[in-house]
Amino acid sequence: MGMTITEKIMAQHAGLAEAVPGQIINAKIDVALGNDITAPLAITAFRQAGAQTVFDKDRVILVPDHFTPNKDIASAEQSLLLRQFAAEHQLTNYFEVGRMGIEHALLPERGLVAPGDLVIGADSHTCTYGALGAFATGVGSTDLAAAMITGEIWLRVPESIQFVYYGQLPAWFGGKDLILHTIGDIGVEGARYKAMEFTGESIAALDMDGRFTMANMAIEAGGKNGIFAVDDITLEYVMGRVVRPYRVVSSDPDAVYAEVREYDVGALDLQVACPSSPGKVTGVRELADVTIDQVVIGSCTNGRMEDLRVAARILRGRKIAPNARLVVIPATQAIYLAALREGLLEIFVEAGAAVSTPTCGPCLGGHMGVLGPGEVAVATTNRNFVGRMGHTTSQVYLAGPAVAAASAVQGYIAHPEEVVS
Repeated sequence: MGMTITEKIMAQHAGLAEAVPGQIINAKIDVALGNDITAPLAITAFRQAGAQTVFDKDRVILVPDHFTPNKDIASAEQSLLLRQFAAEHQLTNYFEVGRMGIEHALLPERGLVAPGDLVIGADSHTCTYGALGAFATGVGSTDLAAAMITGEIWLRVPESIQFVYYGQLPAWFGGKDLILHTIGDIGVEGARYKAMEFTGESIAALDMDGRFTMANMAIEAGGKNGIFAVDDITLEYVMGRVVRPYRVVSSDPDAVYAEVREYDVGALDLQVACPSSPGKVTGVRELADVTIDQVVIGSCTNGRMEDLRVAARILRGRKIAPNARLVVIPATQAIYLAALREGLLEIFVEAGAAVSTPTCGPCLGGHMGVLGPGEVAVATTNRNFVGRMGHTTSQVYLAGPAVAAASAVQGYIAHPEEVVS
């Protein structure tokens, strides 16, 4: 019997000839990741276990990105603990403020994740790296501690659902629209503890930034991981970034899936998730009566270069609506610099936006754009739960960068065609 890409990667890392859904395996990991919220708990558990050293100083990665630059004394203490631990264990990959980025954009950019890898991170959106043909999933902080010590993790092999997308992507339509439509169809538990394998002609035409977005939000459907087959677009991305050996893995033709779902995306409208669930999805034109207070363009979902370029195409020569404010957050320092050199940041500032150094910031209601009572936001982030971005009476609509930028100009949820003919 054939195996899926997820099953193959898990079997290889467990030293097995095969892996089947439901099987419990003990797997060697390629990367263990922590951030300024989750790593302090892992470090405490690491020390309580009496560990003296990490399993591999090159493969334990710490990225302070959620409350950084430090927003208060408590966040400063969290980051200090990471800084001290990284120095104590001589970690190769500790990324300080000013040289960092949002973790799930930073690691692929730096070539720290490769096709065929098995990656765990104490952050639910670790599944982002599935865009590279890697198995990547989030774990708890104590699991991260154990992995930092042993270089291993136990996992249950998930069943796989294959998602097949047909048709030419409509104008302004991207990875965010594809994944929102999918979550709207299957619901926030529709892929619970399953591997979401994305394929089809629409996926073959999707750039890496769009693929990262889709893999990132697999967790919003309850998925254990999201994953793409490696193709020429993937290989072009990793070329010159990944310098260590890696193994390209693909699903067998006779692989068994728990379910196969197919979507014709050619006639779809741009997608928006309404408060307060990523699964409450509708077309953007249904929401024109929703007045907004804030727009956020950024996060580990949509803070990459192509996202910023799309937003800049809409904002060029225009102004933010008087009733709205716009926060733009490039996902890494390299993206920030590239956007600066392309003139994108100038477009944003001239439109009336605030441009931030890389940070998760407002996505989790941390800083750089917390919402007040009753305020309404459109965000390219990945979650819109009650109170996610601030006050419990605030509301967050999730959308791609095109809808976000158009809405900032109009002052209400808008289709880009209302702004750009």
